[in-house]
Amino acid sequence: MARVKGAVTTRARRNKVLKLAKGYWGSKSKHFKMAKQAVMKSGNYAFAGRKMKKRDFRSLWITRISAQAKVNGMNYSQFMHGLKLAGINLNRKMLAELAVSDKAAFAALVEKAKAAK
Repeated sequence: MARVKGAVTTRARRNKVLKLAKGYWGSKSKHFKMAKQAVMKSGNYAFAGRKMKKRDFRSLWITRISAQAKVNGMNYSQFMHGLKLAGINLNRKMLAELAVSDKAAFAALVEKAKAAK
């Protein structure tokens, strides 16, 4: 049986990493060893970034809801508690969208939250 050399597989693996490192600065996009390290590091950053994005958006939604609730004479925690007591199940993303785009509907929700307290 003939001996199988791994050049094709090795080249394919290296090209895959170099393709992922395309656009990186300097030798990080040209040399396999440095590209591999950069790709591994960027993969970790991307993984963490996907988690951080969720946190960042939730905090943005809460800020928007809080600001609009204050305009209507209520703080955020009282507003959310009032909605819960009133049986209104809207998530923060939709509440933030209402706070930005439909202030009259949001004001109606604030009134319902005040009445439920």
